[in-house]
Amino acid sequence: MFPPFDPERDDRKLSQRLLVRGEVPIRVLIPNIFTLVGLCAGLTAIRMGIEHRWDMAVAALVFAAFLDGIDGHVARLLKASTRFGAELDSLADFVNFGVAPAIILFAWSLEDLKSLGWIAVLVFAVCSALRLARFNVSLSQTDQPIWKKSFFVGVPAPAGAIIVLLPIYGQDLGLHWPSLTPLVLLYTIAVALLMVSNLPTFSIKMLGQRIHREYVPPLFVLAALFIALLLTYPAQTLFAGSLIYLALLPVSAYRYLVAKRHADAFAKAQNGKDTEAETSNANRTETTRMSTDL
Repeated sequence: MFPPFDPERDDRKLSQRLLVRGEVPIRVLIPNIFTLVGLCAGLTAIRMGIEHRWDMAVAALVFAAFLDGIDGHVARLLKASTRFGAELDSLADFVNFGVAPAIILFAWSLEDLKSLGWIAVLVFAVCSALRLARFNVSLSQTDQPIWKKSFFVGVPAPAGAIIVLLPIYGQDLGLHWPSLTPLVLLYTIAVALLMVSNLPTFSIKMLGQRIHREYVPPLFVLAALFIALLLTYPAQTLFAGSLIYLALLPVSAYRYLVAKRHADAFAKAQNGKDTEAETSNANRTETTRMSTDL
């Protein structure tokens, strides 16, 4: 009834051996299960938004973002990265971080603006799709310098989905007024444009891969504190976190320019050394030739 699962692993020898035996390791399926659970969470967020259950909608979306952040790490740890998993993850991300927040925002406030509100959420969903497509293309570019891997180009789709719901978080702070709906529309379009922009943003995937042992206990304390705040005061924590992320955007752009300047200076210095070495070798060869002639 169903075609056999073909993960299309990069390890061709393993793929051929498994194809002959007709078997797939369970560990290859685990990251895909995380992705599918995240997709279910994103679809649940859409349902909660339609039913005007805003707290549950936000919680489901945050849970989907959490699963999206760990499924790739799980795949790398288990050595279970596949083309199938990458495509599935991309499709799930579009639903979770492109469609779900757009529908939630429209049901929460933008439907008051009717067609204008719908256009805003369409722009957000389209920009999310373009952002994910550009990210998938960048994965095939292996010739990038290491320092560039510490930055994303534009706001990532999961981060954009979280920060675009900032007006909903502010509802508990008394910021949901009908007069603010046009500002919500402009804010939604602004976040959408940030996702497809060339603005460098910090990549948390490259941060913290290695950490000094002295910073491990404080890191555990901060992680526990953040989770406790998120579970106890979810709206306030997400509101503050979204503001902090937006405030860090200029900082990430500045850090990118500094890193680029240092990389260019290092490359220039290396080129200068190579030129001097080539000149020295040429002079040495010429001197040797003249001595031989004499």
